[in-house]
Amino acid sequence: MTPEKIRISAVRYANTYPFIYGLTETGFDRKVILSTDHPADCAARLAAGKADIGLVPVASLPLISNYQIITDYCLGAYGKVRTVMLLSNCTFGEIRNIFLDYRSRSSVNLARILAKHWWKREFGWKNTSENFDFKNIPEKDGIVLIGDQCFELGKQFRYGTDLAEEWYDFTGLPFAFACWTANRQLPQAFLKEFNEALATGVDNIPEVVRKYGRKGIIRGKALETYLTENISFNLNEDKRKAIKLFLNYLKKSD
Repeated sequence: MTPEKIRISAVRYANTYPFIYGLTETGFDRKVILSTDHPADCAARLAAGKADIGLVPVASLPLISNYQIITDYCLGAYGKVRTVMLLSNCTFGEIRNIFLDYRSRSSVNLARILAKHWWKREFGWKNTSENFDFKNIPEKDGIVLIGDQCFELGKQFRYGTDLAEEWYDFTGLPFAFACWTANRQLPQAFLKEFNEALATGVDNIPEVVRKYGRKGIIRGKALETYLTENISFNLNEDKRKAIKLFLNYLKKSD
């Protein structure tokens, strides 16, 4: 009997291009069932048992039974990330309400934690959904926006605050937005091969840009700069400390 293929849910943004490149160039994708989803959907699929591995927002980790962080890689940033933004058409001090991007749990919780512990501000928090018009919000309101759309829509707003940079200023630590997580024990040989496939992409950013840099919202030199200067892929000790600290703040706010 042929064993069932392991199901992997990745994020469908430019920051995941190196991972997708590594999985496809090594042929690892043919050994698994690979799908791309919004970050919140990656977590939901993993929590529901519809995937075995997901590139999961760190805020969703407590929702996954017996979660295990399984690779040396993540989506993180030291300072400016450029794709997790608080955008508005009024100054930061004038913002009354903040709309929250429905596609990510980590980023919207990061905004709430920063508001309470760093900015010392109270806002009205407004949820969004798939049909929400992100371009048109009230003059005195802000919006937390994630992903490639920040490059596309960011220019339409007069003011922007980078949430990863705010976290770094607050804690002195990088932020880890999402990490590769499993909901069950997986064979060590599989995990080793998976990790090596991811490394193939992270270690070959120029090739990643050549392959993906002509499509999507972030292209060419802008994509190369973003992947080398804004996104930090290695899940090092600093990022593990940041995950622990973030989850502690999250627990206090529940």
